[in-house]
Amino acid sequence: EPGWVIETIRGSPPRLQYLLEPLHPTVHTQRGAMATLPCVLRALPHNYRVKWSKVEPANYGESVIIITNGMYHKNYGPLSPRVRLRHSHRYDASLTITDVALEDEGRYRCQLVNGLEDESISLTLHLEGVVFPYQPSNGRYKFNYHEAKRACEQQDSRLATYQQLYKAWTEGLDWCNAGWILDGTVHYPIINSREPCGGRLLLPGVRTYGARDKQKDRFDAFCFTSALQGQVYFIRGHLNFKEAGQACRNHGAAMAKVGQLYSAWKFSQLDRCDGGWLADGSVRYPITTPRQRCGGLPDPGVRSFGFPSKEMRTYGTYCFVGK
Repeated sequence: EPGWVIETIRGSPPRLQYLLEPLHPTVHTQRGAMATLPCVLRALPHNYRVKWSKVEPANYGESVIIITNGMYHKNYGPLSPRVRLRHSHRYDASLTITDVALEDEGRYRCQLVNGLEDESISLTLHLEGVVFPYQPSNGRYKFNYHEAKRACEQQDSRLATYQQLYKAWTEGLDWCNAGWILDGTVHYPIINSREPCGGRLLLPGVRTYGARDKQKDRFDAFCFTSALQGQVYFIRGHLNFKEAGQACRNHGAAMAKVGQLYSAWKFSQLDRCDGGWLADGSVRYPITTPRQRCGGLPDPGVRSFGFPSKEMRTYGTYCFVGK
């Protein structure tokens, strides 16, 4: 109909005939949980299919997750083993994701395909979590994009999305070194404008260097992690790095990764005034209740002593044991 064409040219989407608008377009969850993205039909067309896909901004595409005709369904792609249709009644085409992973964050589309007509709704899966800056033992600005991505994964995390970094900035992340994020752009979040960080005249915000050369350009990384599948605990002692690893193994555990320590700090309120070795050779300690004798800084956070000599026998260790 001509009227419909004019409507879409003006930019207002065609009205949904069969799909109900979601009450809440964002579903909040955390790693390891079960999450359901709602998609409910108000009526069943004669011949129809419902197609769920994940919108992949990196390659401007969508990857299909599941297709159903109401009777049968087929799963596709890497999410396949962890997804199913909720199907709590005949009009229900909602998607349930079990054991939510960090890479499940993002936008999903539920599309009703019905002959020539098709319509869709978009939903966002948002993981609660924490963003932390990361650099290797050999100093700042050492990672190209691929190395930054790998470094975050080795620390039980992944490169943060822009939304995750922005949210972390609104919650107090103030960091002067620029770092890669998931889409291949480079940023640094500033709350207190100061001389070495672009000067006092610039307003607070997430400052951006834009998209950089993923092979050649070198920066730090901003990693994101969510809830922990296990527990982090501290072992006292004056241990060198090797002894620290052995101490954890003696307890049937492994040395904690940086992401695991941040996760325990954020989700389990881990609060210790003792520096402890971590698996990457750094020494850190988590503070949820700031106090004078614990570094004296006014804000909660995970403090770092950097990467001391691995022979030093000054620190205990943080261990991680999985569920």
